Amino acid sequence: MDRIPFGIRRLDTTIDGGAPAGSVVLLSGEAGAGAREFVYTTALMNGLVERDPELFELYYGSLPEDVRVPPEVHYLSFTAEKRQLQSEMTLAMDEEIVDAAIDGVTFHDLSAEYFHLSPVPRAWYTEQANLISELGTGGDRKSVPAALGDTLTEHAPGNLVILDSIADLIDSPGDDLTGEDVPVLLKGISRAAAEWGGMVLVHVNRESLDEQRHGQLVDAADGTLLFEWESGGSTRGRTMVVKQFRGVLSRIEAEDIVRFETEISDAGFDISDVRKIR
Repeated sequence: MDRIPFGIRRLDTTIDGGAPAGSVVLLSGEAGAGAREFVYTTALMNGLVERDPELFELYYGSLPEDVRVPPEVHYLSFTAEKRQLQSEMTLAMDEEIVDAAIDGVTFHDLSAEYFHLSPVPRAWYTEQANLISELGTGGDRKSVPAALGDTLTEHAPGNLVILDSIADLIDSPGDDLTGEDVPVLLKGISRAAAEWGGMVLVHVNRESLDEQRHGQLVDAADGTLLFEWESGGSTRGRTMVVKQFRGVLSRIEAEDIVRFETEISDAGFDISDVRKIR
């Protein structure tokens, strides 16, 4: 089975090159614990492979022969535009990587659909003129699920897709989606992803969900990575746990790994050490 790299070398080498093609991976993290940096790193490192192979090799090294780099990277956001995301990325990793890789990532801003029925002023999320003819019900406006579905159907096959963030769907304004609908939607994405043959990363802030809703999302995804803060004495550190992941967890268990210690470096999200069963 083809493997798609996360772009984080120590993780990829531990799990035979990356995630199995066709995977939907939930990245669930405490605020600031590394989930968002993981998203940025995966998007940019995959976008960097073709844009600047020498820079990619400098920060990552050589890819195994049986790893398939997705030809396209698509970043879907419900609340942020490319300029904002690019600025955040430069805070998470070396600006040289961001500048070289950013054109290898296609951004899809779904904020027009997301905020349309909200009290947020239109001028804050769209540059289109606020014409009198556009006021009222906006009957020609796509719903959030329809816009998401059309974007995934067109761009997900064979590619890497970032969905940022599924928590936005749970709290979506209007009546397009309810909280109960979102785990079902994620199950549908997982079913389709098996045919698409790419990889879909789904980001969520763990603190925005109750235990039941979080469990439903974990159950709907093929794999779940948990990003947590861990305190010890006067310091605290970031850690990552593979909660469940078909085709990956068994490889980690074979290495007796129970937790990854992580850090944010010039190359973005990185693994600094592993903890094993003693």
